[in-house]
Amino acid sequence: MPAAAQLYSKYADNAITMASKEDLTLMLYDGALRFINQAIAAMEDKEMEKAHNLVVRVEDIIREFQMTLDFKYEIANQFNDLYDYMYRRLVEGNMKKDPGALEEVREMIREMRDTWKEAAVLAKQT
Repeated sequence: MPAAAQLYSKYADNAITMASKEDLTLMLYDGALRFINQAIAAMEDKEMEKAHNLVVRVEDIIREFQMTLDFKYEIANQFNDLYDYMYRRLVEGNMKKDPGALEEVREMIREMRDTWKEAAVLAKQT
């Protein structure tokens, strides 16, 4: 691995290790968006194995969000339903190689990410 790549890798590892829970969640949303964009592009380029692997990464992030829900709050049930829907659409889109299903989920993730980012900024101000 070139020296610059090693330095970046070490920086990225440190950023994750030192990040707050809010920042880690934002990183996961960003990662999901990056992977789903790459998956859509791979489908359009007929690189189906690559697309499959990228969609699975998004599915893993969605499942991670579900596993961290705190069900003592009512809203967790609503998020769980939303994450379940997103996961099912990802699986369907992956099986049918349907970029439209992935685009639908991408918009949902983008909205959730933007909302999360706004909430994190507001929380830091108080």
